Amino acid sequence: MSAETPQQQREVNIPIGDADLEGILALPAGSIGLVIFAHGSGSSRFSSRNRYVAQVLNQARLATLLFDLLTAEENEVDMVTRHLRFDIPLLAHRLTEVVDWTAGQDETRGFRIGLFGASTGAAAALITAADRPDKVRAVVSRGGRPDLAGAALPRVRPPTLLIVGGEDEVVIDLNRQAAAALQTEHLVEIVPGATHLFEEPGTLEQAAVLARDWFLRHLQ
Repeated sequence: MSAETPQQQREVNIPIGDADLEGILALPAGSIGLVIFAHGSGSSRFSSRNRYVAQVLNQARLATLLFDLLTAEENEVDMVTRHLRFDIPLLAHRLTEVVDWTAGQDETRGFRIGLFGASTGAAAALITAADRPDKVRAVVSRGGRPDLAGAALPRVRPPTLLIVGGEDEVVIDLNRQAAAALQTEHLVEIVPGATHLFEEPGTLEQAAVLARDWFLRHLQ
């Protein structure tokens, strides 16, 4: 974080029905919007990739909320069974509840909201965007599975950016199929040389800049 962009950052507890989800809320001075992250399968609010993207967004005065889609107990079970990470309706329901929660908090009330989804989290983000068109103003998917949003895709209204690695051939095809079902402004961006996790030098940085510029365009 640069000296020109001071920020507040704190842990938050988000009550969702009978579950309490842990999150990290970062509020740069003069924040101009809020981006809520939906992590991918087997990940958490501590995802190094999402935290890097969040830092890039914070430097552009975008507030961020990274949170766990599963409770600690659920995550322990999922590490063995691997079934909850692919329960898209559950993940989407929880993300939608978190969007509603931010609208009721003094710190985040009134912000235009963007959603950033990775892997299966991208499908959850698109379903939430379809269900909350009055609150969600933009969506970005990185290495996502937007195809898993299924019947929700034609209902998505916020502008949607799908970022895919150039070496992630199967996921490129799935993203193009999902894009064909979208009936809103959308763009598929291919990052050359990147595989699914954007581990190659410079590729995650490119994805973060694409996401930042998309959110700045649509949340200001």
